[in-house]
Amino acid sequence: MATWEDVASVFGEFPFADERSPREWRIGKKLIAWERPLRESDREALTALGVDPPGGDILAVRVADEGVKFSLIADEPDVYFTTPHFDGYAAVLVKLAEIDLLGLREVVVEAWLTHAPKRLVQEFLGEVT
Repeated sequence: MATWEDVASVFGEFPFADERSPREWRIGKKLIAWERPLRESDREALTALGVDPPGGDILAVRVADEGVKFSLIADEPDVYFTTPHFDGYAAVLVKLAEIDLLGLREVVVEAWLTHAPKRLVQEFLGEVT
């Protein structure tokens, strides 16, 4: 089970990533992860699809593309999900109560690597000579 403090801690490891407002993590001006409680319309849409809407804290994380999003959901449906609101958008919803710290770290690292400036990623990975 991950917490908001765990999310902040993982993001704190990366250059150029910061939490400008509570539970919103950015790289520069680009929002890459944020708290995303379900709206009533999300709950209604999930219920109409025959899915029980999850409770608890939910983290939205940008991913490389929708293929990555659907792969995460297919591999771990108890952890990752989406709502119709995010159709066409490269972001996945994460149930913090269901994700372990390693999984959280993986999805956050991938978000940072995908959305940070290429030069910064190369420097971070030690690829710049």
